[in-house]
This record gives sequence, structure tokens and C-alpha cells, in this order.
Amino acid sequence: MENFFEVNFWEMILRTTLSFIVLLFLARLLGKKQLSQLTYFHYITGITIGSTAAQVASVEETPFIDGMISLIWWSILTIIASLIALKSSKLRNIVDGSPTVIIKNGELSVQALKTSKLHMDDLLMMLREQSVFSIKDVHYAILETNGQLSILKKPAEQSSTKQDVKADVSIPPHIPIEIIADGHIVWNSMEEMNITEDSLMKKLKKKNIENIEEVFYAQLQPDGSLYICTREENKAAQNDKTKQT
Repeated sequence: MENFFEVNFWEMILRTTLSFIVLLFLARLLGKKQLSQLTYFHYITGITIGSTAAQVASVEETPFIDGMISLIWWSILTIIASLIALKSSKLRNIVDGSPTVIIKNGELSVQALKTSKLHMDDLLMMLREQSVFSIKDVHYAILETNGQLSILKKPAEQSSTKQDVKADVSIPPHIPIEIIADGHIVWNSMEEMNITEDSLMKKLKKKNIENIEEVFYAQLQPDGSLYICTREENKAAQNDKTKQT
């Protein structure tokens, strides 16, 4: 009985390890679309590949080589279908589907809701996720093939841009970048931004901060200013939460 357990143990370890490596390789091969643009087709593909890998890794009765062949071939078929879909719009519509217009010119399409199998609660939730609380504010709403709702607000409800108010629209020299994290200087960022420790300390002293360790987090803004969160501020926030609870 002990020998039997030992053989099964090492076999399962080997099968799981090999399945993990193959699945990782195939996931990288299939590309980021599996995560960022999860259409119905890619959703089913991901579930099938994961289920096949789990079957191979955990079920002793499943022949390992047969399972690997099935896993690899399914991934190859997915890649082939994706490549063909890049060339053919008709096949792309078959594989991924096509977007559905839910609201057009401010008018809600009941038929589109039925076709998409959405009820009003679903639609209202998706609108709220985009900070829209009234359907009358929406000019167009399109249900994308990945299940996300894209909206175009009516002109009167759209946010004004810097160009509208004639504000500065110059391109910032850099994105906000982390300078201090948990009381420690991020030297890579300092070198990238060509900032010396002395110049950093001068900025901190203007905020009445004498020691780097007093800073919980600091971020250099595009305009050269520093966003600073001190440990005292962090403690105060935690105390406020404690009092509220």
C-alpha cells in the first residue's frame, strides 16, 4: 500500500508540473486577448483548455500523452481560428459575434435587449459603472463582443475638455513617478528623473519633513511638485477608521 501511494504521488507531481509548463506556454502563445478582450469564443476556449489541463494533471486514468495532444491541438485550432478571423470579417462575426446597439439616438431598443439577453437591471448597472445614472443622458450605448458597454453621452452631458475652456493642453514631460515608497528612496526613479538626494530633501524640507523615513509615499508630478503622504497622515486615517467602526 505504501509503495502504491508513493508511485501515485510522484506520478501526479510529474503530470501536474508538465501540465503547468505546457499550459503556461500555450497561454503565452495564445496572447493577451484571452484576458483583455474575453469574447464568448475565447471564454469557452479558456474554460476548455483549463479543464483539459486539469483532467490531465489530476486524473490518473487519463493517458498523459493523449491529454497533451488534445490540449495542444485545441490551442492550435484556437490560433488558426483567430488568424483566419483577422483576415475575414464574416468569420470574425461568427467566432466573436458583433456589437449590439442598445441605445440609438437616445432611444432604447427593447428588441436589442432581448437579443442580448439583458434586462433593465443589467443595463442600469452597466451604465452606473460608467457614472451614468439616467438613460436620458445617453446618446448611444453599444454592447461590445466582450460584454462591456460603450456609451456616448449626449453633447449637453459630456464633460468639457481643456480645449473647451482654453486651458493648457501641452503634453506633460513625464507621467507621475514614484520617488519614495515606505520610507525608502526609489533610486531607479531618481536616476531616471535626474534628481539628487539633496534636491529631494530640499523639497521635503519645504513641507517641514526632515527625514526620508517620515514619508510613507511620495510621487513626483509632471509639473515638478511632490505628492507626499507621511506616516502620520497614514496613522491618522487608520485611527479615524477605527473610531468609525
